[in-house]
Amino acid sequence: MPKEIFELKLIFGLKLKEIRNEKGVSYQELREKTGLSLSYLSEIENGKKYPKGDKIMAIAKALDVSYDELVSLQVPKKLEPVVHLIQSDFFKAFPLEQFGLNPQKLVEIISYDPEKINAFINTVLQIARNFELKQESFYHTALRSYQELHNNYFEELEEAVDELHLEFPELKEIPFSEKVLTEILLKIGVRTTDEKLHQIGSLANLRSLYDPKERLLHINQGLNSGQINFLLGREIAFQWTREKKRPLSTPPQGPHDFEQILSNYRASYFSAALMMPRDEVVADIKHFGQLEKWDPQAFMAFMDKYDVTPEMIMQRLTNILPSIFGYENLFFLRFVGKGSNFFTLTKELHLTKLHNPHGNELNEHYCRRWISLTIIQDLVEQRKKNPELKYLAGIQRSRYYDSPNEYLCLSIAFPNVSNPEESVSVTIGFLVDESLTKRIKFLSDPAIPTRLVNTTCERCPIKDCKERAEEAYVYQAREESDLVQKDIMKLLGEEEK
Repeated sequence: MPKEIFELKLIFGLKLKEIRNEKGVSYQELREKTGLSLSYLSEIENGKKYPKGDKIMAIAKALDVSYDELVSLQVPKKLEPVVHLIQSDFFKAFPLEQFGLNPQKLVEIISYDPEKINAFINTVLQIARNFELKQESFYHTALRSYQELHNNYFEELEEAVDELHLEFPELKEIPFSEKVLTEILLKIGVRTTDEKLHQIGSLANLRSLYDPKERLLHINQGLNSGQINFLLGREIAFQWTREKKRPLSTPPQGPHDFEQILSNYRASYFSAALMMPRDEVVADIKHFGQLEKWDPQAFMAFMDKYDVTPEMIMQRLTNILPSIFGYENLFFLRFVGKGSNFFTLTKELHLTKLHNPHGNELNEHYCRRWISLTIIQDLVEQRKKNPELKYLAGIQRSRYYDSPNEYLCLSIAFPNVSNPEESVSVTIGFLVDESLTKRIKFLSDPAIPTRLVNTTCERCPIKDCKERAEEAYVYQAREESDLVQKDIMKLLGEEEK
């Protein structure tokens, strides 16, 4: 259905319901005056049907309004936010069906009590403007929700990878070489080159660019084999699954709708599943979990076995652990550090609930006791002595202040290939519970450090914290407010007596 007709139906239905309620005309009265069935009138108001001219005329006469007023796209002020939502790029581009949402049903819910819900919509929009939330940021947040909804596991993509393995027997040998993946792409009809992208200064930070006319994949020079294999795997995914709406560059450039962002994620998932076949990873996880002691070299050995990046390893664990092992209480974080004291959370994923730590968009300082940050600091210091150091793995049990929650966090830090001034850490964290204790033997290793942590420095009451990067002014303000409230209640209580 064309978007314009869809909008017309919804707007007409909203106006009809608003005018009918304003005039105090019931469904039954409108049926008697127009001769239209109750079910048909209901479908009109819910945006499922758009009546023909003679029926619109009958409705207009029954409600004592003009034909033009009824069909006009002008709506009462309290319906404007709903119409703006219907006409927005978000509503047009966002595939509500992916989340099991019916657009008509959504509008029906909104129109049930438009004044209250419109106030809510306006509030959300104002918050978005105040915090400069962009549409793309919203889509990425929606993508995380989509991943969490499916436990970050997609059987159809796993099966597509299995089909590819059957089609190309050369994929039996792990790890794959760049030559094998390049030849598979060539058989699919896509050529590759690394001769041009690095020559254009403005494209120096692009890792790849696909030319659909030439069916040519440009790959930037200076990437390691794991990064190249990942890009080749993603392009195989786009071609093998016949994704039509896709970003052409890595990382994606310019504005994108949700379908393109989702397509990019699915191709990345496919690539990771291709490099790290499900059965192999399951066997490795079982073996690793049986180790009596924490062994960082054994953990980083996964990268050598599959010739993949740390981020691919961590992301693949978030696919396998919930779906195969049934362990869902985990999170994934990706931090970028500039120097040793400026950190940005660039990616996060939480399954089952919003675990600590999690993103804070208020420009506050994340707790410097998190291993995600300390491992970047350690990497920066160690690379001063050994510039050839590529990876650093660490582990920590994080106990949250004033909370029963404790997390086992595994982290890997590495230099950012795209920017030599930056370092990156990827972390996977597990809620420590009875289930985790049974699955990971090295959890009881006394060599694993345990630290008391919090969220951000600004909200942290921990005294004498040597790692503190900012005063706890948010916490202090809350404490002062609580004291005022207690004194008010105390005073009122004394007056009542």
